[in-house]
Amino acid sequence: MDLYSPYFRSIRLNRNKVPGFNSFPFNLAAVKSLNELELHPEVTFIVGENGMGKSTLLEAIALSLGFNAEGGSLNFNFSTYDSHSALDEYLTVVRGMERPKDGFFLRAESFYNVATNIEELDSEPGGARLIDSYGGKSLHEQSHGESFFATFLNRFRGNGIYILDEPEAALSPLRQLSMVSRIHELVNDHSQFIIATHSPIMMAYPSAKIVELSEDGMQEVNLEETQHYQVMKQFFDDPDRMMHHLLKP
Repeated sequence: MDLYSPYFRSIRLNRNKVPGFNSFPFNLAAVKSLNELELHPEVTFIVGENGMGKSTLLEAIALSLGFNAEGGSLNFNFSTYDSHSALDEYLTVVRGMERPKDGFFLRAESFYNVATNIEELDSEPGGARLIDSYGGKSLHEQSHGESFFATFLNRFRGNGIYILDEPEAALSPLRQLSMVSRIHELVNDHSQFIIATHSPIMMAYPSAKIVELSEDGMQEVNLEETQHYQVMKQFFDDPDRMMHHLLKP
């Protein structure tokens, strides 16, 4: 992709409109420190410990771009449980010169609902089969990881904006490596990604921007500086020593 032509350049929080930073979702670390999040034209990773607000921020970004809160393409408008925050109402999306031709919001926790909605729509007479865009096999008849990967391989068409919330949740390490390869194919096909993840494997994608959230705020870091990488490295460097400290009386 042309590094100077992202579909979306940045996300701004309209802080002057925020009623206060003491209640959800504005009390989350991801929000309290947010002024403007500049996006990489290819891949932006949002990382950090649980509770920092990664998923809430990613959901709000997706809603700001017109996606359904539970995921899917821009054409999905179902709702099984209305639990999203109002954060998107306080965000401004700064767009680039080009417009994406494709898009998908994939979140691990509600992908089952997306698969169910596809089956419900396909059961209606007279319409085109949506499942053909996902490989042709029911997503419910595959494992969680297989259905995820079928979506990456078949539904993501390129020239698009793809927002992924912890996609590694259903993927083995080998599948995560395969997903990195698929991301690269799509980047070369003029696609832009915003990904919340805990996976150091995925964070290792070359030239990506990594934004780490902590109680101290939002900071751009390299892979080796992330807490995720450091913990995993400590473990694999000396697993016996770490287990000794974790399991001692």
